[in-house]
Amino acid sequence: MNVDIQMKPGCSVAVVSLQPGESFTSEAGAMIAMSHDVGISTSTYTRNSGGIMSGLKRMLSGESFFINQFTAGNQGGEVFLAPTLQGDMMIKELDGDKLIVQSGSYLASESDINIDFNWQGFKSLFSGENLFWLNINGRGKVIINAYGVITRIDVDGEYIVDSGHIVAFEPTLHFEISKAGKSWFSSFLGGEGFVCRFKGKGSLWCQSHNPKSFGGAIGPALKPS
Repeated sequence: MNVDIQMKPGCSVAVVSLQPGESFTSEAGAMIAMSHDVGISTSTYTRNSGGIMSGLKRMLSGESFFINQFTAGNQGGEVFLAPTLQGDMMIKELDGDKLIVQSGSYLASESDINIDFNWQGFKSLFSGENLFWLNINGRGKVIINAYGVITRIDVDGEYIVDSGHIVAFEPTLHFEISKAGKSWFSSFLGGEGFVCRFKGKGSLWCQSHNPKSFGGAIGPALKPS
């Protein structure tokens, strides 16, 4: 599977080129267009996990209940993908290692990639985030999307990130939820509220915009239907 990300970083589109018989998995609703010889099937399960429970877990993590699997026919083909929110994309190639991905940032992956659900405890709920994050592992390419531009930060020690700007991070990093300022009053008065304090050594990826902040800003201006 070859992936070409076009129109970065503002309105990224992933063009996935498949050899005959090759397949990959994507979030439901991500497909823009595809070759006529590419087949698509929809289910509630991913590789090495199955059934309705997998779909329910995905919903708890903020993903869609269903997933799509695209398979190329004898002529091969290509599929155009885009996320719901405008922004950047990146390709992360895994070779038996793992990646933890924030809700809504997973777009697609090769067929040998496993997707499970990482329980983050009630600390994520208190921060305004979901209780489950995606735990992705295996061998192959993973396409990650973000709202805005993706920035990689290499951590060696400790780093603080606003919880709404996290896209993904390596499991060698551990995090805890805490207030941004010295007091809860100053944290919320400054508009930051909760932050994630990462500790350890590894990489994390952040998005330049916060979807929830954008929704809170534009929501009052929308007329009721």
